[in-house]
Amino acid sequence: MKKLNIRWLSFFIVVLVLFGLTFVKLPYYVTKPGDATEIAPHIQVDGGYGEKGSFSLMTIKVGPANPYTYLLAKMNKYDEIVPEENIKADGESDEDYMKRQLQLMKSSQENAMIAAYTKAGKKVDYTFNGVYASYVMKGMPAYGKIEVGDRIKSVDGKTYDSADKMVSYISRQKAGTSVRFVLERNGKDITQKVKLKPFKEEPNRVGIGVSLFTDRDVKVSPSIKVDIENIGGPSAGLMMSLEIYNQLTKEDETHGYAIAGTGTIDADGTVGPIGGIDQKVVAADKAGKDIFFAPNDKGDPNSDYKNAVKTAKDIKSNMKIVPVDTMQDALNYLNKLKEKSS
Repeated sequence: MKKLNIRWLSFFIVVLVLFGLTFVKLPYYVTKPGDATEIAPHIQVDGGYGEKGSFSLMTIKVGPANPYTYLLAKMNKYDEIVPEENIKADGESDEDYMKRQLQLMKSSQENAMIAAYTKAGKKVDYTFNGVYASYVMKGMPAYGKIEVGDRIKSVDGKTYDSADKMVSYISRQKAGTSVRFVLERNGKDITQKVKLKPFKEEPNRVGIGVSLFTDRDVKVSPSIKVDIENIGGPSAGLMMSLEIYNQLTKEDETHGYAIAGTGTIDADGTVGPIGGIDQKVVAADKAGKDIFFAPNDKGDPNSDYKNAVKTAKDIKSNMKIVPVDTMQDALNYLNKLKEKSS
């Protein structure tokens, strides 16, 4: 009886220790495959057409690491452990981080609307208010030179009417290149030269470590209702633009297929790269999607598309991985599809 009590006591202590570890916060975040969320229930064009298949946006689950989740992430191939400073700005709260992600989603929604309504030949008007810095990554070149809230007036003497175009220009430069920024801060213009360098977690991608968002007012006709809550970031832009376009036009672009994908979208329909492509492919495959659109980055050997193909092969997925540089690339592929047999 005494040995039995000791065993139970030992078991209780182990459980208590494991439970306690969940409250120990480490200076890391864990990201893992999220969900495939069908867009149609969340975006509705007034008088819009229906669809037999579906367009889905992809999410990644992000959470603070504790010893338990850290060890689990070490054992799961498609979980990633990311230093806290690569997720949040210095001193930024979880609440402020989420607000920033939702602001990026709002900008992405606006881009998707402009691109889709323009492509469908529908009425769209917008007022551009500027490109602003919403986050500066510690340890990257912009830290200490660009501040949250700065308005980016020009880059290397060029002006841009969207954050996506500005980011696209910067990402095409090589590591070590100095980029000249003219900023507006507290009503005054400031010039800063910032040298690009690779991201620690993505050595094939260069940048300065700043998240940008486009501030503008958009008006469209027919009217549209967007109700996407608690999903942040800009990576759903492409899929939202396809859903909106599909509701605006009579032909059903899904042809009965379950279609997923990822990529930022610019107002002119240009598709940009995103993070976490491997995790999104895993999530889409798990959700049983037929087709997955991935940013092609104009054929770059390290593009999201190339990495998506590798991941799909690794997990033995039957999904068709399709490269896209523009919204029109995706529509061209869909227009060639035959109706999916039931």
